[in-house]
Amino acid sequence: MYDVKLPDALALEDARLQRSFAYVDGKWCAAASGDVVDVTDPATGRVIGEVASLSATESAGAVDAAQAAFDGWAGRLPQERSAILRRWFDLMIQHHEDLARLMVAEQGKPLSEARGEIDYAASFVEFYAEEAKRPNIEGVTSHLPDAEVELWLEPVGVVALITPWNFPAAMLTRKAAAALAAGCTVVAHPSHETPFSALALAELAERAGLPAGVFNVVTGRASTVVPPWTDDSRVRALSFTGSTEVGRLLYRASADTIKRLVMELGGHAPVIVFKGADLDKAVAETIKAKFATTGQDCLGANRIYVERAIYAEFSARFTEAVKALTIGPGAQDCDLGPLMNEAAIAKQEAHVADALAKGAKLVAGGKRHALGPLFYEPTVLTDVPDDAAIMSEETFGPVAPLTPFDTEAEVVARANAGEYGLVAYVHSHDPRRIYRVSRALQFGMVAVNRTKVTGAPIPFGGVKQSGLGREGARRGMEQFMEIKYVCRDWA
Repeated sequence: MYDVKLPDALALEDARLQRSFAYVDGKWCAAASGDVVDVTDPATGRVIGEVASLSATESAGAVDAAQAAFDGWAGRLPQERSAILRRWFDLMIQHHEDLARLMVAEQGKPLSEARGEIDYAASFVEFYAEEAKRPNIEGVTSHLPDAEVELWLEPVGVVALITPWNFPAAMLTRKAAAALAAGCTVVAHPSHETPFSALALAELAERAGLPAGVFNVVTGRASTVVPPWTDDSRVRALSFTGSTEVGRLLYRASADTIKRLVMELGGHAPVIVFKGADLDKAVAETIKAKFATTGQDCLGANRIYVERAIYAEFSARFTEAVKALTIGPGAQDCDLGPLMNEAAIAKQEAHVADALAKGAKLVAGGKRHALGPLFYEPTVLTDVPDDAAIMSEETFGPVAPLTPFDTEAEVVARANAGEYGLVAYVHSHDPRRIYRVSRALQFGMVAVNRTKVTGAPIPFGGVKQSGLGREGARRGMEQFMEIKYVCRDWA
């Protein structure tokens, strides 16, 4: 049963975390057809295992299981759901290193980043274990004589979760822990490129005591697995993290069944550095914003605007810092790892070539790395014009475009241009400017003089075509709950 073969350097202490089957209705199951999907290590191209590729009928069966389990799970005391989630969190912490090494093997990110993601993923389970105890009835002052008015928060039902390859653990727990805390049951589809992290979490959820059918992980191809969920009216909500293009498809596919949608879609984050900012800090934080997860992050800096008075100095310092970054397989814990697939590499090459053709200057990197076909050198482009593709399209890789600006109004207008509005980064020590710019930027999140802003207690999400709804915080749990209004007369 435990047939995933990991490289010796990443061998797990607990072999049962190496799952190759889907998890449906409390059972580990292969596809009836015997179909599988190979999983490869992006650093080496080596196949490290396979997972079951379930059919549309089998995917629909997961909804059957979740629907059958719903009443029992929703009817449990909130404290009981909380205790199970808490045990899940404890098991994630207990197996922290195994989970991180498994992620390195399938996703390629540096080991320290994988460890950080497991911490991040576990924090959502811990947070919602506490929130599970607090979906209280809310009393409302009655507008009618002799009537009592209450608002009840109730779980929506079965929810479908579709998670990406770049954060295979955290994106699952951020969604699933909130839904489970609310009393919903879950059908989840991890990316076929990184399914092992999700299956390991399912193994730990089972050990924590989640009943059969409450949490189902359906592996295989999204084009096969997901349509039965968008078509099924029993699936009351769908949460997706991924590209805006796929988000549009899911939006259309869910229209006939009027699902509640929670979507964290594309990002095209600007970094704005004003004169007077701490340049050392601005450079260091922009490096983090651009090159974390080798640039494969929806929060990744994609456009770096620097006020002209400090542009030359910032560019020189930034380029020097980029040239010092190390690159290698995730197990070696360098600064950057491989990209996920050939399409990602092709996008880097296309964006660099387009920018150079339109007048940008290449000052660092700019080509594939000798380590292997999915490694790309950390790259800096300067004087990038606004009509370059990289200034309006997600690059999702380690290419940093720099461009100067002259006025506050100009840079805000340039930053707000386009369809994305997830996060923006601002560096300034002028409190009035910080306030004005933070208010003017059309983004769901604004980070000032820092990069890290996310966490379980904050509502994560974007505006415009960067998404719908919020994940994390109490609002993330409320996405999976309905408000029932009860007006009661005792006469």
